Amino acid sequence: MKWNIYDFDKTIYKRDSSLDFYLFCLKRQPKILAEIPVLFIWSALFLFRFCSKTEFKEKFYRFLRHLDSVDDMVTEFWKLNRDKIAGFYLEGNKENDAVISASPEFLLQPICAELKIAKLIASRVDKHTGLYQGENCWGEEKLRRFRAEMEDASIETFYSDSLSDAPLARIAENAYLVRKKDIIPWPD
Repeated sequence: MKWNIYDFDKTIYKRDSSLDFYLFCLKRQPKILAEIPVLFIWSALFLFRFCSKTEFKEKFYRFLRHLDSVDDMVTEFWKLNRDKIAGFYLEGNKENDAVISASPEFLLQPICAELKIAKLIASRVDKHTGLYQGENCWGEEKLRRFRAEMEDASIETFYSDSLSDAPLARIAENAYLVRKKDIIPWPD
């Protein structure tokens, strides 16, 4: 089967959904500020390449441990942020659309279901602890997960805002770079 594959953040969703979700939670449950010292330390470690992206993001998602109900927060978040779904996607979505994203699966699953996106591949993050089950779904890991979870599939059209998604763009029949309102052919 041929699929239309989309990155999520800054592609289908106009911003970074993980960061928006964090800020949303911070406003409603400021007790997550307790994780700021840990976040600063791990940000520096990541910046100077002393830890992996997955290790850094696990520390970022530690704030989830402080939420009263992650599911309720996710539901409320999408009620308020659905309007950040890109118009080009809403106008052209198809039944063979899939999302492959570095954002957490628990965060994207409800909105992908609402948008009737047929397949979601995203980072597997425990919504109660912030711990990853596997690697952050980014770069080459996106291609590896695509091949593992959609074995006989091919990519008809691919959309992303990031050149880090080049591994998927290379195997697509058509690939496009999304730059805010502009959609341009993927650079060679």
